[in-house]
Amino acid sequence: MAVSSRPRRSVLYMPGSNARALEKGRALPADGLILDIEDAVAPDSKAVAREQIMAALDQGGYGPREIQVRVNGLNTPWGYDDIVATARSKADAILLPKVESPETIRQVAAIMQAEGAHDNMRIWCMMETPLAMLNAREIAGAHPLLGGFVMGTSDLAKDLNCAHTRDRLPMITSLGLCMLAARAYGLAILDGVHLDLSDDEGFDASCVQGRELGFDGKTLIHPKTIAAVNKAFEPSETEVAWARKIIAAHQDAVGKGQGVVVVDGKLIENLHVVSAQRLVALADQIAAMATT
Repeated sequence: MAVSSRPRRSVLYMPGSNARALEKGRALPADGLILDIEDAVAPDSKAVAREQIMAALDQGGYGPREIQVRVNGLNTPWGYDDIVATARSKADAILLPKVESPETIRQVAAIMQAEGAHDNMRIWCMMETPLAMLNAREIAGAHPLLGGFVMGTSDLAKDLNCAHTRDRLPMITSLGLCMLAARAYGLAILDGVHLDLSDDEGFDASCVQGRELGFDGKTLIHPKTIAAVNKAFEPSETEVAWARKIIAAHQDAVGKGQGVVVVDGKLIENLHVVSAQRLVALADQIAAMATT
């Protein structure tokens, strides 16, 4: 499966120090979970959080959800042990905080390989500093084990000294740079969190904007927002029906030796069919996840 084709509409942060949250995550309708040992965990709880996350992963029960473990940086007292433990686990990915250079990714990849990480484990990068934005292309191409970017818009806004407005205009350049780099190298990319849990209208607007910008999904800080973001990033019935219609029409045209076809007054070329096929595949995978 291509990295970007897996459903990632909703990806929820869960503190590894909260054993009850780790248990609850097995039943939540999120496409993915980020089990956190970094920002959400106090320094004196990090070792316990690591142990609890590894025990939860050994126990399993997370079904089709994509599980990432956000480790501490290699420049911290906990980072190396976090990476070693996660590399030996059943997690789908190691999520690195504050990545600013390709060398960080190569160092972590070497540790993973030395510790026998399973073949499908990937490295994901938190993109949350000005230097990360400027180095997005180099980071995206750093290593074959790289799977995707997660935008850290809260830290980014702090470092940019910009306003975190509803339209996020002060961060549009940064979001665009990471989007370009991710897509150029075939990576998935997740939008940042919406911090105001009382602002339903603003949250909905950020979901719409994120999908319009091309993000695969959005990171979340509370389970109550999962349903809304799933709906926002899920292909609608109308979209899926149209996609299936143009795929069928194009196949019929190809069978007749025609390169293009007009459907409901719209010219359909191969590029439209590729997008339609991706959308239908995503819809089918979402439907399959709902039954597991």
